[in-house]
Amino acid sequence: MTKRLVAFDLDGTLAESKQAIDAEMAGLLARLTGVAEVCVISGGDWPQFRTQVVDRLPADARLERLWIMPTSGTKLYRFIEGAWTAIYAEDFSPEERDRILKALDRAVEEAGFKGERTWGEQIEDRGSQITFSGLGQEAPLDAKKAWDSDRRKRETMQQAAQRELPNLSINIGGSTSIDVTHKGVDKAYGIGKLAEASGIAKADMLFMGDAVYPGGNDWPVPDKAKVDTVAVGSIAETKRAIEACIFCLT
Repeated sequence: MTKRLVAFDLDGTLAESKQAIDAEMAGLLARLTGVAEVCVISGGDWPQFRTQVVDRLPADARLERLWIMPTSGTKLYRFIEGAWTAIYAEDFSPEERDRILKALDRAVEEAGFKGERTWGEQIEDRGSQITFSGLGQEAPLDAKKAWDSDRRKRETMQQAAQRELPNLSINIGGSTSIDVTHKGVDKAYGIGKLAEASGIAKADMLFMGDAVYPGGNDWPVPDKAKVDTVAVGSIAETKRAIEACIFCLT
């Protein structure tokens, strides 16, 4: 394998939903930075990436080789001169944000989600992405896994929101979430931004994700960006795939 950069989805790939990577994963990612550039791209915002990944890495991780891309690549963070720095952020305007929040509120009511038990706020403004979480931002993992495993609940809400926001993208992501972004934003878009910012061709990248199937939020990477992709079924599978990458690139 001659790849120069290995990119990862976060939740379901490197860690369970909104959970920190474990010590073994942290060590593997640090070792991977010794042989390749490493990117993490997902729908969460920078604080989530910092808590789940960045702050868990051991001291020998080569942070200057990390590309952290929150909100599906509409933001980019790099470690420059000893500090994490926002390189760009494609945020919504105040008018767009207000329209999205009102449309999501109506879609929640139309889909019948009003009155369900929640843990924390259902709607989170991530600047360049606004995310609805069916059970709230702080829901326990077991409840999240059981809530909408067939995606039907979110598909109902997705359709309602898309009717109100025809010029924006409404995508199902994570285990309970719906992400609203500018039109055309998905992980293929993010990979394109990564290629532009890094100067690394897509042919020299490898991506790993747990939702690499039609309709999954990782599917655009192989389908549209045409980047070689490893579909993983668990965190353990990702670890073994990283070990294989390290072996091949060393």
